[in-house]
Amino acid sequence: MRGIYRIRNVDRAVGARLAGEIARRYREAGLPEGTVTLLFIGEAGQSFGAFAHRGMRLILIGAANDGVGKGLGGGELIVRPPHDLRDPSPVLIGNAALYGATGGWLFVAGRAGDRFAVRNSGAWAVVEGVGDHGCEYMTGGGVVILGPVGDNFGAGMTGGVAYVLDEREELERRYNPQLVRIEPVEDPQEIAFLQAILERHARLTGSPRAQRLLARWPEPLACFRRVQPRGLARILLPPPDALPAAELTIPTPLDPQGIPFRVSEHIEALSR
Repeated sequence: MRGIYRIRNVDRAVGARLAGEIARRYREAGLPEGTVTLLFIGEAGQSFGAFAHRGMRLILIGAANDGVGKGLGGGELIVRPPHDLRDPSPVLIGNAALYGATGGWLFVAGRAGDRFAVRNSGAWAVVEGVGDHGCEYMTGGGVVILGPVGDNFGAGMTGGVAYVLDEREELERRYNPQLVRIEPVEDPQEIAFLQAILERHARLTGSPRAQRLLARWPEPLACFRRVQPRGLARILLPPPDALPAAELTIPTPLDPQGIPFRVSEHIEALSR
């Protein structure tokens, strides 16, 4: 299933009904990766991609309201700004993204609002900054944050892991030290994972920030900090082959049958 659609902020919970139908028919297994690939252009209403199941990939060129990926259940969500946006660090998604997510992936070429990944138990995400109360009550999964975080980061976090690019050295005064600790990233496996997920983020979203970091790699590693629960002895990272595929096939106005393309090379043309 492939498609391109305009979206407005009155369009709420886009993808939720489809996710429910996939779950009804195929249960927890869902569908093979990329079976459903849909591109949306515009400003999404609340809960874009809520409950997206395995086999669903929803791409948004624009911005989204609160609740992106709420209850994400294995699907893939990609959010990037329009090609003509000049803000180098745009806020692209609202509050409470990935609330209660159990699996899947979220890539955002911009910042998120407050309460990012609250009660996340299995999803992974890359975002370029978050507001207050990020990763609150998180129990699993992980996030890579390529920018600043707000106050009370990691409050009540009992599982999962966060990798924060702390270029401004503000994390020490922003995080909640009650249950988590901050450490530098030195493990070779973690370093390889960070590089791989940054490369995938750049390919899927065209993120200039990710591209600049990769161009200077491994120099930026000195600014990355791992945030993890104090009692957590081992970090569970996804294997390299678990990262979402970087190639897509969706129909375009010029070829309704669908053509293969690389997001980073061609997705901007579709937003014009």
